[in-house]
Amino acid sequence: MDLRTALGAPEALLRPELTLIDEVPQPGLAVLLRDGRFADLGPADEVARRHPALTPIDLPRRLLMPGFIDTHHHLTQSFGKALAFGEPSEIFRRIWVPLEQHLNEEALHVSARLAALEALRGGFTTVCDAGTRSELGLQALEAAVQESGIRCVLARTCNDAGLDEAAAANIVREAERHLSAHHTGDLLHPSLAISIPEAASDAMLARVAALCREAGAVFQVHLNEHLASIERSLIARGRRPLEVLHHARALGPELLAAHATMVTPHELALLRDSGAAVSYNPVASSWKGNAVAPALLMHGLGIRLGLGTDGTRSDGFRLMDAAETAQRLTNGMDVGDFSTGAGWTWLAMATGAGADAAGLGRITGRIAPGLAADALLIDLDVPELTPSWDLGWELVRLAHRGQIEAVLVQGRLRLWQGWPVDWDARALMDRARELAREAVAAAPIQRIHPTSAQAPRAM
Repeated sequence: MDLRTALGAPEALLRPELTLIDEVPQPGLAVLLRDGRFADLGPADEVARRHPALTPIDLPRRLLMPGFIDTHHHLTQSFGKALAFGEPSEIFRRIWVPLEQHLNEEALHVSARLAALEALRGGFTTVCDAGTRSELGLQALEAAVQESGIRCVLARTCNDAGLDEAAAANIVREAERHLSAHHTGDLLHPSLAISIPEAASDAMLARVAALCREAGAVFQVHLNEHLASIERSLIARGRRPLEVLHHARALGPELLAAHATMVTPHELALLRDSGAAVSYNPVASSWKGNAVAPALLMHGLGIRLGLGTDGTRSDGFRLMDAAETAQRLTNGMDVGDFSTGAGWTWLAMATGAGADAAGLGRITGRIAPGLAADALLIDLDVPELTPSWDLGWELVRLAHRGQIEAVLVQGRLRLWQGWPVDWDARALMDRARELAREAVAAAPIQRIHPTSAQAPRAM
């Protein structure tokens, strides 16, 4: 039986050369996959004796590690990633809102499947979608997630700014319906979102936070990302956005705050004391010119953290590299911190800590008995990792997605050597090109920066 066939079986006893256990690569272990979960783990000989009917699959020069967790994504924005290049802040006003409002149901579905495909290719087995701006609902996204085979924390947006009481009451009813529609045994995990605090009343902020708290779901909010939004909040409410959440009793352990790039010492204390989690999105900061979240300081204060792409580039290894690099450039170099979190900090945020931030710590994020078998098989026999002295750090700085041999979600082989095993990715890409051209042509997108073809060249 070849390796691909073996990984596709309902039960497999794997003996990789190394297994990543809580950010530490450990040799000599065996892992049993059964019924979509890690069913057993331990020294290889002991595990083999406990399961004599199974033939172990030896995996020399390979690492078995948890799949990456993307704690902040926008699945319906995959048609326009490059449209945001070189643009000033708050691109949602000029690009994302116009584009998403011009996606029909098929375009939403194809966009989400395309984003899920890219995420799986980048090693992400879970993504947190922060809520679509489309009025067509979430059915297209739900179908795309299930068909693609990626785990998804899927948010329903609950903005009520400018709406009357009847409309707000309907938002609450739909939110309650969304939270009760799925169960944790599925790949879909319900969540609620408010785009930014200014998009909702204090009453809605409090209600949505309470609903998530009661349901054990995460409440997703873009928070303190842009200076302009902070200024608007101060003018309209006399408080910064994070302070608005605190005042509305919407700041608690259910919160998953995206970005939090501009936070005061007082706000850091509020985050720490509330138990809220933050999605640190370093590539978004770099691409969109935002400030960089003080992630190492947050980590040192005990604030829960995960890593998010914000739909920029779904590559887990490059995301970890960006996370470390951004902290080094914005803080570490100035104070002589030559480690800047080293490798284990970013590995944790990309896996187990990220799962905790996404509300899935009891479901995924680690290789441990009882957890979902969401995992990556990594080829270590490459020049980049030869010789290897500190694999944890090397995974952050030197590894790349081309080394991902297999992606498993809930024990099922989803990708083999970069491509889906049970559906036609290239046909999807062809359709995505067609639909994207139509949507972008129809949407009133306003770009400030010229394309490479339009830009004047220096003589």
